[in-house]
Amino acid sequence: MEGRNGTCVTEFILIGFPSPREVEIVLFMLFFIILVVAMIGNSIIITLICTDYRLQSPMYFFLCNLSLIEILMTMTVVPKMLENFLSERKTICFYGCLAQSYFYFLLGISEYVLLAMMSYDRYVAMCYPLSYSIIMNGKVCIWLVVGLWMGAFFSILVPTVIKLGLPYCGPNIINHFFCDSAPLLHLACADIQLVEFIDFIISLRVLLGYLLLTVISYMYIICTIIRIPSAKGRQKAFSTCASHFTVVTIGYVTSIFICVRPSEASSMNLNKVAALVTTAVTAMLNPLIFSLRNQKVKEALRHSIAKCVRLIEHAV
Repeated sequence: MEGRNGTCVTEFILIGFPSPREVEIVLFMLFFIILVVAMIGNSIIITLICTDYRLQSPMYFFLCNLSLIEILMTMTVVPKMLENFLSERKTICFYGCLAQSYFYFLLGISEYVLLAMMSYDRYVAMCYPLSYSIIMNGKVCIWLVVGLWMGAFFSILVPTVIKLGLPYCGPNIINHFFCDSAPLLHLACADIQLVEFIDFIISLRVLLGYLLLTVISYMYIICTIIRIPSAKGRQKAFSTCASHFTVVTIGYVTSIFICVRPSEASSMNLNKVAALVTTAVTAMLNPLIFSLRNQKVKEALRHSIAKCVRLIEHAV
């Protein structure tokens, strides 16, 4: 069945994690639990921020968007991976593969831009506390998030259109658990240097550009915290940034590892593990990191639980 542009591949085979059937069932159960915990945790964060008056500030507005991105990122990759754990034919259709690749990188770029925005928000809060409400007002925050989504959308659009126009003549085996860009491109029956260069420039701009902004913000934050005279004040100031700093560290370390890893096939398994961290594990950990270290989130959660208990008691 030869399609347009000489493409004869109608589906791709995702190798994933080749294992005996018993191991695949265990992996299915493990990542199903991770998926459920990630969905519930991030949904709770979004609900609390949208309904509790104590969480109506730019910091929590950005956190709400981060939880939304985590949900979408997980739903883009993990359900198909779970399906393939239980399937004999671990396939994904041609357009489904390109769509998965597009949304994965769209959400990935959006997350790194958002983390940089969150670091800038903490910089303004720490270094210019009296002007914070003016600089980071509601209108500015909304436009920042709109710009985030629009910028990510157009950044990924061009290489995705190019990939869509490439001929894929076979083989159709992708050595990954999702349609990652590099293994997908190497299945094309055409010169891929241009799209590889575009992907490299986009990755370089996102990783280095927004990492630089994040590092500069935290340098100023640390200098400000050091100048606080009381130890209790320094501890309180640091605790407001610790959760975000933890998430940034996990995200950038895994992504940089993927980019700089050796290109040999033997390192592909490490690449898969690192990708799992960014797509599933961090989505599960982020709500725990932000809730366990944030007093306001814990208070809002306790208030919501108490309110639900009272409603159930009245209903009974």
